[in-house]
Amino acid sequence: MAALWRSYQRLMAQHPWKVQILTAGSLVGVGDVISQQLVERRGLSGHSSRRTLKMMAIGFCFVGPVVGGWYQLLDRLIPGNTRMVALKKMVLDQAGFAPCFLGCFLAIAGALNGLSTEESWAKVRRDYPDALLTNYYLWPAVQIANFYFIPLNHRLAVVQVVAVIWNSYLSWKANQLVTEPCPMVVPGPGIDQAMPMDACGAGG
Repeated sequence: MAALWRSYQRLMAQHPWKVQILTAGSLVGVGDVISQQLVERRGLSGHSSRRTLKMMAIGFCFVGPVVGGWYQLLDRLIPGNTRMVALKKMVLDQAGFAPCFLGCFLAIAGALNGLSTEESWAKVRRDYPDALLTNYYLWPAVQIANFYFIPLNHRLAVVQVVAVIWNSYLSWKANQLVTEPCPMVVPGPGIDQAMPMDACGAGG
């Protein structure tokens, strides 16, 4: 494990941007596998590899570049590494970036699932408030620690490791408005009640 971590650090030093994007995309895929197997309990025979590949594509093409680029911009906007700087970065991240990012993520997932513009908009309106509220349960504390303790090139990787469970939640949210039925899901933070099976029909 130590040798693997050293190899990862060496690759990160040589190719920081590529490694961050590959890490983000891979871990978004892991989150979807967890969502399908542990949350939705599809089983191996019912696992949608196509859906996992779609979520990985979002990770490679959207999550990795956008979040990685945002961290670089944030470091230029608010330079330094003090506790107050970390707090300022967290506030800007959670008040400015996170709401926009979540809305775009849900819309992109809807488009990849073949939803029409009207269906995608209905999906975002239905799922966005819960997703944003759940975000605020988890990420402010994580981001303060991330901005204070973690070097810039490793922040995206650290966030994505923490985000494996978050990615599972986002994958579940992002794939509710599809034509296939979804199972009853046990309530979690930011979800007021179990989601019935007929809540997954396209168009909400």
